[in-house]
Amino acid sequence: MKTHHLIMAAAIIPCLVSSCSGNGSKPENDTSLKEQTFKIGLGWNLGNQLDANQGGTPGETLWGNAVVTQATIDSVKAAGFSTIRIPVTWGTKIGAAPAYAIDSAWLSRVSEIVGYAEKAGLNAIINIHHDGADSRSWLNIKDAPLDSTLNAGIKACLGSVWAQIARNFSDKGEFLMFESMNEIHDGRWGWGDNKTDGGKQYRAFNEWQQVFVDSVRAQGGTNTTRYLGIPTYCTNTDLGEYLELPSDPTPDRMLVAVHLYEPFEYTLENKYTQWGHTADKDKAHPVSDEKTLIAELDKAASLGKRLGVPVYIGETGCVRRDNERDEKFRLYYLEYLAKAAADRDISIIYWDNGYADAGRECSGLFDRATGAFLNDGGDVVKAMHKGFCSTDSAYTIETVYASAPTE
Repeated sequence: MKTHHLIMAAAIIPCLVSSCSGNGSKPENDTSLKEQTFKIGLGWNLGNQLDANQGGTPGETLWGNAVVTQATIDSVKAAGFSTIRIPVTWGTKIGAAPAYAIDSAWLSRVSEIVGYAEKAGLNAIINIHHDGADSRSWLNIKDAPLDSTLNAGIKACLGSVWAQIARNFSDKGEFLMFESMNEIHDGRWGWGDNKTDGGKQYRAFNEWQQVFVDSVRAQGGTNTTRYLGIPTYCTNTDLGEYLELPSDPTPDRMLVAVHLYEPFEYTLENKYTQWGHTADKDKAHPVSDEKTLIAELDKAASLGKRLGVPVYIGETGCVRRDNERDEKFRLYYLEYLAKAAADRDISIIYWDNGYADAGRECSGLFDRATGAFLNDGGDVVKAMHKGFCSTDSAYTIETVYASAPTE
């Protein structure tokens, strides 16, 4: 996701709470994949930072956030998160064919922030982010299936870019995970030509995923066993039926990534300001409530079972409201989401774009320069942490439901 608001203010210093890697009830017959799901746990996105760009040229401060510091990442860890997802746009930092050399200064900065995560004791995920959304950049899923020469060039670039990234991090441990791409679609968010082209876009997309896996594994070091995130087309759960997992010489080291903003008119657009069974009817989505959210999480869980791998929600969240009552519904939504996800062994990673305002796409929790909470960011983290990490047997999705705001 992206937005171009500016940071308004910082608030309180983060509280110290223990991080968690799941709901504490490890299932029987555990596997390395299940362990990885618990390891990701409750995560946080460094959004609109290294993915920020102008005309395909990335820049860390282009979308209004200050340069991120070790203190910021330390605060994320102290607040109770287990994983940091670091979206990265590469764009014009990729050189010409055939080498497709990545700008050394940009790769160095990515490495530095991964180092912040390692020093803080966080897991980290890096990806290729705005290089393919809307098919406006080089990962052009709209035209690639129609032009074999173009598709071959895209695969060559994709393979080279991931080879360079993987070699750069070959000595980093498995705390670091790679995610191939982000929200790849043809400009219609899953409702475009992919619906009518007989599967051409899906086949090209699956080919790209194989290039990613092959390229990373070939670089040696920890890359031979590193966990890899494979998103669905447009990171849409419903379109997961078209995903074919790449073949991998290393077993049990893949996870599937989806995004969840249900309903987006509430969580992102602020068209509706309340949510759930106790919400004022004129302020809530007419058909999306707790049952709808549960259904979406059940679909994600079913996708993982079909493919035989865990699913993680790489992006989710809910924008800040400008009054106390509506903020109570935001906290309720996020706690309910976190608890329902934990019950299904699905890790969730909150989308924080650093913006302290209220309204459309304003989902900042931490000031990027200082690590201080923005507004009531501490309350937001506490709600999600409780939902995802509580081991109290008396705490259930039903008790969360019963705690919905009433006044």
